[in-house]
Amino acid sequence: MAKKGKRYKALLEKVDSSKQYSLSEAVALAKECATAKFDESLELHVRLGVDPRHADQQVRSTIVLPFGTGHTKKVAVLALGEKQKEAADAGADIVGGEDLVAEIQNGRLDFDAVIATPDIMKVAGRLGKVLGPRGLMPSAKTNTVTFDVVDAIKEIKAGRVEFRVDKTAITHNAVGRASFPAENLLGNIKTLLRAIIKARPAAVKGTYIKGISLATTMGVGIRIDPVLAQKEAAAE
Repeated sequence: MAKKGKRYKALLEKVDSSKQYSLSEAVALAKECATAKFDESLELHVRLGVDPRHADQQVRSTIVLPFGTGHTKKVAVLALGEKQKEAADAGADIVGGEDLVAEIQNGRLDFDAVIATPDIMKVAGRLGKVLGPRGLMPSAKTNTVTFDVVDAIKEIKAGRVEFRVDKTAITHNAVGRASFPAENLLGNIKTLLRAIIKARPAAVKGTYIKGISLATTMGVGIRIDPVLAQKEAAAE
């Protein structure tokens, strides 16, 4: 069994694992626990009452966090003709057509998000096996298959994030950095929670949000009261 360091043990003493905190309490505690030598990210983990094995219980969408994540994403755009110039002018980090599709097939993955125009999807569709498992495959549902590449790039650069349920029925999303003011972190968290609630599949019965936790990159999980958190988010 791996040994826990002094810093980690100190964090365990600060966080009451038997308690469910309010959103504001959790944010304050997470900031206090961010004692690493770098600006740690804060991640929100939401456990949902869905069965991801069923297509009608998938949860996936995008949201623009009002205060960003503190991380500027490197955006790749797959496009043809004039759309390549539009993408480059709008700030895309990597732009290409079929040549870029081939590079990605051969292992190029130096980007954080991918946008594609509809007219290249016949070729880009073959990237599903490469980009799909990494959550990077362009999709109309997440507004990453679009001719409006300018707005799509701006949204991603401004802090648009995708949330999607994994095979264990949990979503995992960065909501900012420890250096962010508490009110900014709260604003991001509430925005994300509202979007997840709005994305509830019609086929889901019973309790939808079963558990929520907040953690820093090098910290411990802080349990949040899911009922109270939903009320706090709805009160905005």
